[in-house]
Amino acid sequence: MKIQFLGAAGEVTGSKYLLEMDLAQRSRRVIVDYGMFQGGREALEKNQGALRISASEVDCVILTHAHIDHSGLLPRLCASGFKGPIYCTGATFELLKIMLPDSAHLQLADSERAAKKIKQGKWRGTVPEPLYSAKEVEIALSQIRVVEYHQTIELFAGLRLSFYNAGHILGSAIAVLDVQETGAKSKRCVFSGDLGMQRRPLMPDPELIESADIVVVESTYGDRLHRTMADTEDELVGVICKVMAEHGNIVMPAFAVGRTQEVLFVLIDLVRRGRLPNLHVWVDSPMATAATRLTEHFFAQLDPESQSTFAWLKENPAALHLRFIADVEESKALNRVKGGAIIISASGMCDAGRVLHHLLWNLPRAQNAVVITGFQAQGSLGRRLVDGAASIRVMHQEVPVRASIHTIGGLSAHADQSGLLKWLKGFKKAPQKVFVTHGEEKSSSALAAAIQRELHWADVTVPVLNQIEDCSL
Repeated sequence: MKIQFLGAAGEVTGSKYLLEMDLAQRSRRVIVDYGMFQGGREALEKNQGALRISASEVDCVILTHAHIDHSGLLPRLCASGFKGPIYCTGATFELLKIMLPDSAHLQLADSERAAKKIKQGKWRGTVPEPLYSAKEVEIALSQIRVVEYHQTIELFAGLRLSFYNAGHILGSAIAVLDVQETGAKSKRCVFSGDLGMQRRPLMPDPELIESADIVVVESTYGDRLHRTMADTEDELVGVICKVMAEHGNIVMPAFAVGRTQEVLFVLIDLVRRGRLPNLHVWVDSPMATAATRLTEHFFAQLDPESQSTFAWLKENPAALHLRFIADVEESKALNRVKGGAIIISASGMCDAGRVLHHLLWNLPRAQNAVVITGFQAQGSLGRRLVDGAASIRVMHQEVPVRASIHTIGGLSAHADQSGLLKWLKGFKKAPQKVFVTHGEEKSSSALAAAIQRELHWADVTVPVLNQIEDCSL
């Protein structure tokens, strides 16, 4: 068996792995995740690239979760000739029905906006062409096959798949592949997907897997520790109280799926416990609104504390002035709110969507704040804010950054180094090969060193993009 690292190698986005194996005297090709690269012009070029094999030669796709950096190129793969099944959990399927059409819509809108600017002589650079259409999204969704947690299915003779809860977002999964190659001993290959933090709001802890021969583990925060939840709450309360006292606004860029719902939980819980006064919160993202409604549908998959907190809000609806923005005009009306608003809006890395309008209007005012709650990839507008840019270009306008910028790392949906090591310690004996991916080079290398230092596992590799590894045992 061979694994090729087609993405998320040396960076966080673009997760995709190609497995090639000989099963029952037949060559099989399986892809785990097929995500979009995000952050800057280089990402666009990578997304437009082709597989080294024909898409029609791929037998199936296994999808760990719905985030666009893991799922976002599936319609492009199907449009290129892939006709096989795409396996994911039921909750992931429901999220894909929201996220992939939205992705296609945003790409088309970006392309049309660029074409309009060209006619006005106001566009610089390459026109972004849509990677796929709404029709191609429909085709990809028709190829989905649902596999629920702890269900084991045989994909082909010699290959079985099981999903376990990764605790990252609704429906997120650890993919466990049991492989029996022709003429070889059986092996187990485990793909962590994105692992959630332990003892954090909304999602249960990632499930532990007891045995594996080959492990592919993420390392988004492999070089650092998050603040404790108590410290995170103190920091968030401090920022909110200061800004509200100065009659400012808070803009919180947040991924529509997972992060928005977790931020809402934290704000509701802080009000419930009397740590914050009644707040005026607007969620300005159609996809976040749909994902929040879907979260209610999968209420039983949330951790008990989150279920209790959301139930409390239903019984005390006046405790939080929470509004979901329905249309563009209502979104624009928020620009007239000069103070007292908390605006949660996508995209999480500030590269597209309605959050750009809110940054345009709120960044120039010193009494305002931008609260960053998630990872910001290299090249993204959000990363430039985190890195302390004095001004940024938003919607073709140069905007001074006078608002304060706060990074609240403790709200991340990704495990930190300690959490990743704790999950790896769940294996009862050392895997024969470990591949550290889905992290910038510094983070991946730090986690690899920690694995060798603390777990004493010998064969730990940080692969580079397009590297092929022989996984014969």
